Amino acid sequence: MIRETQGEVLTEAQRKQYSEQGYLVLAKRIPETILQRIRDEIDGFVQEARGLTESNERLDLEDSHSPDAPRVRRVKAPYQLSPTFRDLARSDHILAPLRDLLGPSLRLHGSKLNMKAAGYGAAVEWHQDWAFYPHTNDDILAVGVMIDDMAPENGPLMVFPGSHRGPVHDHHAEGVFAGAMDLAACNLDPKDAVMLTGPAGSISLHHVRLVHGSAVNTSDRDRRLLLYEVAAADAFPIAGSMTAYEGLDDFDKRLLCGKATLSPRMTPAPVRLPQPQPPKKGSIYEIQKAMKARSFAAAGN
Repeated sequence: MIRETQGEVLTEAQRKQYSEQGYLVLAKRIPETILQRIRDEIDGFVQEARGLTESNERLDLEDSHSPDAPRVRRVKAPYQLSPTFRDLARSDHILAPLRDLLGPSLRLHGSKLNMKAAGYGAAVEWHQDWAFYPHTNDDILAVGVMIDDMAPENGPLMVFPGSHRGPVHDHHAEGVFAGAMDLAACNLDPKDAVMLTGPAGSISLHHVRLVHGSAVNTSDRDRRLLLYEVAAADAFPIAGSMTAYEGLDDFDKRLLCGKATLSPRMTPAPVRLPQPQPPKKGSIYEIQKAMKARSFAAAGN
């Protein structure tokens, strides 16, 4: 929905684009000083992966990872791991455009840092975030902070414009939630997808119901994307979703700005629960392996 108040940073045209197309790209929104701090943190996480033989609660490893040649495909919940990521999430670099779209009170749903290193960064199959965590309303979006320049050759995020206004597609394989869609079964043509590209420091915003994915990075340049999932404070998770909070205190500690509430806002939105859950749980990369109809090639060695 578009807020009727005067925006902080977004123009009327940008707000209209988000409402109609479900996404925006804002060029060079994050200062270089902050980007460099993030890159330094990333170097530390890669070194932390040295010696590991499997993924853990902090790091998700590429299939081609080895203990002496560390390859990290995702840093899990970076907001919880470092003041650098917490401070950025709470800054107006991030929050000002979000308030224009979602209102004055915002809550962090989750965070992740998808690494997609040069030459082998793994693909993410087509999906809708809403399939993982439906709420009482869909004033929820993901902010993607481009740590590196993003161009067609290094596996940028791709979206289907306007798909947030359509159905919630089936993300199951043989009756079990797999976190991915069969595009042909959903009558979607990859030629209609749009790449979200831009220089380092740009941010992308995409609606929680927008269909999106990304291919393997086969280029010689990294494509690292920091993601914050942010909801209006009056959006509450629906039972059966993959949202995990440790109670009301934890829920309210995620507030990024504005005021908490005990009154969920209920608005009509299609919902398909991510149940039953796969027997072997893990990151989206792992559960998507159950899909037989894959759109993207697997990462090489």
